[in-house]
Amino acid sequence: MSHRFLCTLLCIAVLHGLSSVTAEAAEDSPIGSSVEDFRLNDSNGRERALADYADEQIVVLAFLGTECPLAKLYGPRLSKLAERYRDKGIAFLGVNSNVQDSRSEIAAYVRRYEIGFPVLKDLGNQVADQVGAVRTPEVFVLDGQRVIRYWGRIDDQYGVGYVREKPTVHDLRKAIDELLAGKLVSKPTADSVGCHIGRVREPDESSEVTYSNQIARILQKHCVECHRRGEIGPFELTDYDEVVGWSEMIAEVIRDQRMPPWHANPQHGSFQNERLMTNEEKQHVYDWVASGSPKGDEKHLPEPIEYVTGWRLSSPPDTVIAMRDRPYIVAAEGTIEYQYFVVDAGFAEDKWIRAAEIIPGNRAVVHHAIIFFRAPEESDDDGLGWLTAYVPGQSTFELPSHRARFVPAGSKLVFQMHYTPTGSPREDTTKVGLIFADPADVREEMITLAAINHEFEIPPNASDFPVKASKRNFPPGAKLHAIAPHMHVRGRSFRVEASNASDPNDREVLLDVPQYDFNWQHAYLLREPIPLTNGLRLECTALFDNSEKNLVNPDPSITVRWGDQTWQEMMISFFDVSIPVDPANRALGRGTKKEVTSAQQARAKRAADDLISRFDQDGDGIVQRSETPDAFAAFGFKRFDANKDKAITREEARAAAIRSQVEKADRAGP
Repeated sequence: MSHRFLCTLLCIAVLHGLSSVTAEAAEDSPIGSSVEDFRLNDSNGRERALADYADEQIVVLAFLGTECPLAKLYGPRLSKLAERYRDKGIAFLGVNSNVQDSRSEIAAYVRRYEIGFPVLKDLGNQVADQVGAVRTPEVFVLDGQRVIRYWGRIDDQYGVGYVREKPTVHDLRKAIDELLAGKLVSKPTADSVGCHIGRVREPDESSEVTYSNQIARILQKHCVECHRRGEIGPFELTDYDEVVGWSEMIAEVIRDQRMPPWHANPQHGSFQNERLMTNEEKQHVYDWVASGSPKGDEKHLPEPIEYVTGWRLSSPPDTVIAMRDRPYIVAAEGTIEYQYFVVDAGFAEDKWIRAAEIIPGNRAVVHHAIIFFRAPEESDDDGLGWLTAYVPGQSTFELPSHRARFVPAGSKLVFQMHYTPTGSPREDTTKVGLIFADPADVREEMITLAAINHEFEIPPNASDFPVKASKRNFPPGAKLHAIAPHMHVRGRSFRVEASNASDPNDREVLLDVPQYDFNWQHAYLLREPIPLTNGLRLECTALFDNSEKNLVNPDPSITVRWGDQTWQEMMISFFDVSIPVDPANRALGRGTKKEVTSAQQARAKRAADDLISRFDQDGDGIVQRSETPDAFAAFGFKRFDANKDKAITREEARAAAIRSQVEKADRAGP
């Protein structure tokens, strides 16, 4: 699994709403229990009984749901296993015990995901209650006497908060193979990960908290934006019959602080885009679930929210640009590397962009989208080229008329797309709409700055390793509008503080992320901008966990350094900053060039050596464009390749590093 240079600042991971149950810790483990015969109808209405499979050596009961994202991913995988063992006396039976899943929905699930074994509707949760099933997907392996010999997950690819590129342990397959060999299952239980089975509930109609009176309003406020038809939320939360089946799941993810997705410590900072439930709202949910999730009087229901289906900008976009002229096919499963689509924006002149909105072509699979601009070869621009981003629930930015982002004439747009497989192939053609500002009106430019440390070494097995970076010497009149910390899978926490150079005790925590999560990266938008006055310093402290206790750690035995891959690390804090624009020069601010200091020369040499050592795959001392990751080739290569021969020499790298340092010093002023 690779992670690209300048990768995502914002990321919403649907699978993070999932949960796990520790099978080995369960008080009433079903291992060794006999399963009594049952009769259920499959998705086609045909009655099937467990006794129908008396001649099979082993029966695998797979509990599945039509909307659980892991059930969508594992359904086809279970079908392949069923085919693999079909001639060895093993039968697979799917069981759907969700109260919210109809037989027609089960039939559609079977067709879409090409399930090659029967899926039975378990009305009243009879079979789920008999075996003690908790989640979907979850499997039970029954021997010839229909005694449960294995209970739990299918493999270890997915967990709470992490996704591996591929499984490292095939629990179900191993259990089957051991039983076929006449052995006991060596590991009879394994933690299952997935969605709560939506069981039939007995509501307390006398409860003061009901769906109609409180819960529907809470869901509208915090959940429905993503959990509605056509959006990336894996199931809809728009009506009672759907919500009641997910009630226990909703309470669990709220209690565990996995939903709504937000990771900033509420004791520090105030943010426009915060996703926080009040304690009262949380308690309403807990009380509602505890009372059996009553519906209440429908006359108390809130009016449905009318969501805008087209552009949400204040006026129609001045131009609309698609990522390409044909759909991209999103694979049904597996790891999909970040996709990059470069489009000529057709800008014959410099543009000031005041507003932008990204509309995904297929919201069910677009995990996030980031759009950069790539200035033409002859441009002196060396900025990050950040333009806008989309994550579920946040797709637009719109600035006041006097503030805008500058994009040079001839620039191309780069769509960085992150897709989430859903178990079946999908198509996507994402597009962006732009609103331009009148150059005469622009008094402030929005730019992206960064505090970066790429010289760290995280020791093996270190569980709390600190790495620091800072940013100072801001342009006169600069104001901070947003903060976006970025690390990889070993990132544990991130804190940004503002300090005053003249008074070491004058410090303020601007952002504290105590539980950083690579899958849920955010840009934290300040409710009020902060003036970056002379002497102010933004200090960033990140903690990394390279121990085996970090479940997403690829390898705790190695020393970890800076790199683009997820098994390497990054330590960056991006800052959205506004700076005054000189009316006489509406281009990016450029001051008088300064002489190159010896310190700048030394830093440039280190930077050049680092670039060559990172990308020079054949060891010839020259970096070819083909040797670099896609993102670097798209965004950074031209800044180093002075003679445009698609190769970077050490001298070119050093010259580019010096030029970058001098220009940054120019912008910062004296």
